[in-house]
Amino acid sequence: VQLQASGGGVVQAGDSLTLSCSVSGRTASNNAMGWFRQSPGKERGFVAGISWRGSRTDYADSVKGRFTISRDNAGNTVSLQMNDLKPEDTAVYYCAVGLRPYGDSDPRSYRYWGRGTQVTVSS
Repeated sequence: VQLQASGGGVVQAGDSLTLSCSVSGRTASNNAMGWFRQSPGKERGFVAGISWRGSRTDYADSVKGRFTISRDNAGNTVSLQMNDLKPEDTAVYYCAVGLRPYGDSDPRSYRYWGRGTQVTVSS
């Protein structure tokens, strides 16, 4: 199973970015998917998650109202729309496939991980 994340880049505070992640090698349509991020010196933290059919979404408090997670009908692509970006959003963003149809914020609930894409927000 491979996850390929894309869409990262260098932006200014207040700008928007959309990250995408596609799954290959097996279907993820029966699994939750999520986005996590990690900045230097910090642990990998939960950003957003979406259930297998997209009926439930969860967000870290720090991104609520600014980020939106979605997935395509086939269930093998997940996106993260990021608006009003802040310097503290700077991190490597990772997408992941959950162990079950409904996920949570614990990284241990996710089985497959992508390599990550860098997001840098300048002030």
